[in-house]
Amino acid sequence: MVRVKSGITTHRRHKKVLGQAKGYWMTRHKQFKKAKEAVLHAGEYAFAGRRARKRDFRRLWTIRINAAVRQLGLNYSGFFRLLKAKKVGLDRKILSELALNYPKIFAKVVEKVK
Repeated sequence: MVRVKSGITTHRRHKKVLGQAKGYWMTRHKQFKKAKEAVLHAGEYAFAGRRARKRDFRRLWTIRINAAVRQLGLNYSGFFRLLKAKKVGLDRKILSELALNYPKIFAKVVEKVK
């Protein structure tokens, strides 16, 4: 059996993980074992955070649309029921943007579906 030395591979792997752990606190950016653990946890939190961001934005859009629609004499669920009935293809993100930055255009959209 031939002896295989894996020093280069190990060094590269350690360097990669320590590079990802750059800026971490105490031994978590110095020691490979601790850094590997920290990087794995950070990856899990990042994955969950990307999902949570989508939820948070949808909630924000809903709140903005609801506030704008109530000023025009409707409520959120009633407004969306009318939108679906009239087959208006605007999503919550766009409606929220209109409600926040272009209230006159948003009012026209609401009048159109009424």
